[in-house]
Amino acid sequence: MKKGLVIVITLVFICLKNYGQDPIFSQFYANRLYLNPAFAGTANCPRFTLNYRNQWPGIDNSFITSSASFDKQVDAINGGLGVQVLTDRAGEGVLNTTQASFIYSYQVKINRKFSLRAGFQATAVQKSININNLRFGDMIDARRGVVYQTQEQINSDNNIYPDFSFGMMGFSEKFYFGAAVYHLTQPDEGFIDVAILPRRYTLHFGAVLPWGIRNEDMSWSPNVIYQIQGVATEMNIGSYIKKGPISLGTWYRSGNNRDAIVSILGLKLDRYNIGYSYDFTISQLNGQTGGSHEISLSYRLPCRPKKVRFETINCPSF
Repeated sequence: MKKGLVIVITLVFICLKNYGQDPIFSQFYANRLYLNPAFAGTANCPRFTLNYRNQWPGIDNSFITSSASFDKQVDAINGGLGVQVLTDRAGEGVLNTTQASFIYSYQVKINRKFSLRAGFQATAVQKSININNLRFGDMIDARRGVVYQTQEQINSDNNIYPDFSFGMMGFSEKFYFGAAVYHLTQPDEGFIDVAILPRRYTLHFGAVLPWGIRNEDMSWSPNVIYQIQGVATEMNIGSYIKKGPISLGTWYRSGNNRDAIVSILGLKLDRYNIGYSYDFTISQLNGQTGGSHEISLSYRLPCRPKKVRFETINCPSF
């Protein structure tokens, strides 16, 4: 009970004031539109993607995030279109977020081996809180626990606002890199006072390289992803090994808020990608969080063979 109360009070302080942060996913390339909107339409055929993450189930299932997306390349506009819906539940439903995004990307072929892609994202966001489950400091008696009525005044338990983001990406047959900026207008997401959502900056770099000389169906992929939002920073360093349809990945995440080692197992079939990952907590919360579980599922729709007018990016699927 004490553990749950601490989480609820912490969530209230973080989310009602001015320290909002975005959810994270560990299977970065299984949720590409969330990593960078420039990824919209970078596959040969249209694709549906589902992602589910249960972060820290040992602390009363405090953070559960799900997303569903669809994207495809449209030759007529020389780019891609994408849509994504994301839901996030924090503190056993105390704070809930739902957002729907529309994405447009545009690709320019610089030369035979290198292309650039830019993505623009417009999002409608709804944040709501369950007032009945909130616990404030003036409700707590030192000896009897939560027994008083709060004097805090909440103007509204629902907040709806627009949000905008932008990303760019460059890639060749073996290398890729990109940058994205989310929350360009820094919207106000507060319920009691003004709470500005700080911009989230993402930088990512990676490569897909052959493993040895004779193993044509085997490759490895080193990657670095750096993210910063407000005072929170996060560095992810990882690598994948792919042999046939099977991918194995390992990431090390460090930052001032999160520290974990991530293990990923992925299976890429003819039209399906299925991935599972587990975050091993190595910070001071080790032994209390229960780690983090994440599942991804992607389906590529059948499409008629045609001459490809754009280059597709070669990067990990998970």
